[in-house]
Amino acid sequence: MAVARTESVFKGLALRLVAILCLSTMSALIKLAETRGATLVETMFHRQLWAVPIVTAWILMGPGLGSIRTARFGAHLTRTAIGLTGMVFTFGAVLLLPLAEATTLQFTVPIFATLLGALVLREKTGWHRWGAVVIGFAGVLIVAQPGSGQFPLFGAVVGLLAALFVAIVAITLRQIGKTESAGTTVFWFSVLSLPPLGVAYAFQLQSHDWLTWANLIAIGIVGGVAQLALTASVRFAPVSTVIPMDYSSLIWGTFYGWLIFGAWPTPWTWLGAPIIIASGLYIVWRERVLHVRNTEGASDAAAS
Repeated sequence: MAVARTESVFKGLALRLVAILCLSTMSALIKLAETRGATLVETMFHRQLWAVPIVTAWILMGPGLGSIRTARFGAHLTRTAIGLTGMVFTFGAVLLLPLAEATTLQFTVPIFATLLGALVLREKTGWHRWGAVVIGFAGVLIVAQPGSGQFPLFGAVVGLLAALFVAIVAITLRQIGKTESAGTTVFWFSVLSLPPLGVAYAFQLQSHDWLTWANLIAIGIVGGVAQLALTASVRFAPVSTVIPMDYSSLIWGTFYGWLIFGAWPTPWTWLGAPIIIASGLYIVWRERVLHVRNTEGASDAAAS
């Protein structure tokens, strides 16, 4: 039984690493598409368009199309609106910043999740996690170096807004997930986002060479695979176990930035990134400790 559990955890970790590789590759493709003349709206439209057949095939191989029926259509519309807003900032940060720096700012997601949990969901947050939040933002200041002119301030703001919206999406999914399966949520987000993106795209239609079209299609396919791998990873291993794998994106972001764009992270990024990462990991570890403590407390109460 323990062996099976171990194999399941390793499968979850492997899927998470694959997902992060795909997301990092997608970011590099987005930046590459811009150099070939593609706009932000184009990349967002093709990201969602070509993910639909991937997600649909996954559903067909699993629970079947009947599983996409939902009684919470309004909740999916809300998730789509939040997700599209977040996607604008996420893609925008990739276009405005070097890949390594855009990736580093995404590591602030646990920090924003803690803030939102305390302010919006009224979750109890002790000094351990508040301390980690303060230290994490100190790391952001080290990376961004505000006032120095070395780091685009607008790009930094867009990158932090991207991380904020990822945290908002996580909270939204937590609420939707009480009644909806992951496949249902991913399907409706992909489908419902196409009409507004299609309208915006209609005003920016332009011709491209075949390499650019291949690039745009690859953004959607790779992004769809990443989304499915992220979803599947938490089926085999706890969230607190797989989240540390997300920090491998800094390796890929640095590698792609150097290989494709000849960009290398600044010394301040190398200094600030470990601080942000340590802050995020501490928040994840602290939540794990509290979860175990609350579970044991509930078990003791039930036993007595």
